[in-house]
Amino acid sequence: MWFIQPKRDYVAEMPWKHDDEPAVMTWQIRARDYNTFIANILFCINFIISLAVGFAIFSFNEPGISSFLLGAGGGGFVLLISMSMTHQTAIIVYRLTDKRIEVFSWKPQIDSVKPVMKWTAIISGLGVLCLVFINPDFIIAAIGPIGIGVMATLMGNSKDYQSMVRNEEYHEIDWPNAEDIAVWRKRCLIGLRFTWYNEDGSHYSVYSKVYCHKKDFEKCLDIFKQRLPNTPYREGKLVVHSHFATLPE
Repeated sequence: MWFIQPKRDYVAEMPWKHDDEPAVMTWQIRARDYNTFIANILFCINFIISLAVGFAIFSFNEPGISSFLLGAGGGGFVLLISMSMTHQTAIIVYRLTDKRIEVFSWKPQIDSVKPVMKWTAIISGLGVLCLVFINPDFIIAAIGPIGIGVMATLMGNSKDYQSMVRNEEYHEIDWPNAEDIAVWRKRCLIGLRFTWYNEDGSHYSVYSKVYCHKKDFEKCLDIFKQRLPNTPYREGKLVVHSHFATLPE
């Protein structure tokens, strides 16, 4: 689920490019790495829709416990679908050294899809096999489970496909050269501002994002403040985008 932090130790598994540099701090976190305000509004709208769906299913059936369960199940299904769209998360792994921050990130949702597809193929395949014993004409129905099984196998074996659908990314943050430090305590987010120059001479400034656990937030922030004592510091809301953050207009 989106609110459960990963228990697996990904820090030790990442192929760090600068593992020869001693780590000052390492951590991993599951975060909603996007503008959650808009996502939460969409979720509220979908929540109302799910209530309407559940009420409609309940109303069109005879009153009783079965109708209630059917309505709750239908509304709950719509709600889960909406949460899968509005509450997607990314697992982000950080390694902070004296020279840089290495960052690996990916969306883990596809990891839960593969086992569901595998067991769906197995269970439905057994069901089709039983039907084939009763009537051989049902052999055509085996195409479905076989197709699901093949897709699950391809998803599990293709590293390029997994990398694409998981949106795997790696980047480095040159934190000793940060021009500004912005802190949004509500989301335990530290922004480090950098200016980027285009070939045409124009430039723009955005914040690289560093998400922290609440218990480690002050520790991480103190590292930046102590080692960048002359860097401007501010606190307040940040506008979170997929690859960077900006200040509110």
